[in-house]
Amino acid sequence: MALFKGAGVAIITPMKENYEVNYDKLEEIINDQIANGTDAIIITGTTGESSTLSEEEHSECIRAAVAMVNKRVPIIAGTGSNSTLTAIQLSRDAQKAGVDGLLIVTPYYNKATQNGLINHYTKVAATVDVPIILYNVPGRTGCGLMPGTVAALARDVENIVGIKEATGNISNALRIMELTNGEFDLYSGEDGMVIPLLAAGGIGVISVMSNVAPKFTHDMVMSYLNGDREKALKMQLKALPLCDALFCEVNPIPVKAAMNLMGWQAGPLREPLTEIEPEHLQQLKKAMEDFGIPLA
Repeated sequence: MALFKGAGVAIITPMKENYEVNYDKLEEIINDQIANGTDAIIITGTTGESSTLSEEEHSECIRAAVAMVNKRVPIIAGTGSNSTLTAIQLSRDAQKAGVDGLLIVTPYYNKATQNGLINHYTKVAATVDVPIILYNVPGRTGCGLMPGTVAALARDVENIVGIKEATGNISNALRIMELTNGEFDLYSGEDGMVIPLLAAGGIGVISVMSNVAPKFTHDMVMSYLNGDREKALKMQLKALPLCDALFCEVNPIPVKAAMNLMGWQAGPLREPLTEIEPEHLQQLKKAMEDFGIPLA
C-alpha cells in the first residue's frame, strides 16, 4: 500500500528571529495544512532547510512534527545525507520517533557511482523497517539515480517503495515505470510537472506549492486521480506562473518569503541562504495576487 496518494507538503521550517526553530509556528502551519486537505506532511526536506539544521535539530524537528501531526495524516521524514552513516543514524532516529516513512535524497557532492548508490540505499534500508521513498534531484545534488538503478532497488530492497522524481525529464519517469512494471510509487518532485507525472503513472506530488496553496494542490491531484483530467490540467496550467515565482530563486528562498507575505511569520532563512532579491519579491507578490492568495 502506498504511503499516501495526493499532495504531500514539503513543509518549511519556521525560524525565530534568532534563527532557532519556531516550534509553535510549525504546529500552527501543520494544523492549517491538515485542515486544508494536505495528504501527508514531509518534514526536514530541502524546503525545510535540512542542510542547515544540526543533526540534533533535525531529529528534534521530526519528533516534534510526529507529535503535532498525531496520526491525522502520514508523516514522512527527510533523512538523507552525503554520508551513509549519518543517513543511517537520522533514519533510525526518525523511525524511533514514529514516522510513517522516510524520504532519502541521493548523497550530494560525493557524486557516487550507480553501484555506490545501490550500496548506500541498501545499507540505510537494512537498518529501518519503515517504507522509503527515493529522492532523485540531480540538479541539486550533482548525483542522479538512473532508471535501471531505481528498478534494481525496487526489486531487491523490500522497504524501498517509491521515488520522488525531480529530474525534469518525463522520459526518465516513464522508463522507471516501465522497468518496475508500473508497480513503484511515483511522486512528482516538481510543482510545474504534476499532471505529466500523474499521466506517467504517478500517484501524487511532494509539493513546495502546497505550503501556500494546500487545498488547491490537493484538489488538483485528486481531480486527476478521480478521473477529471480536464479539470486537473486546467488547474496545472493556472498554477504555472505561481510555480515559476516559487522557484525564481533557489528553494526555499521564495516559498519562505511567500509564507511571510501571507502573514505566517515564518522567519528568516539560515545562511548561506539569503532573503529574496527585491525584483523577485515583486514577481512573487504579483503571482500570488494573480493566483488569488491573500497577502497580509
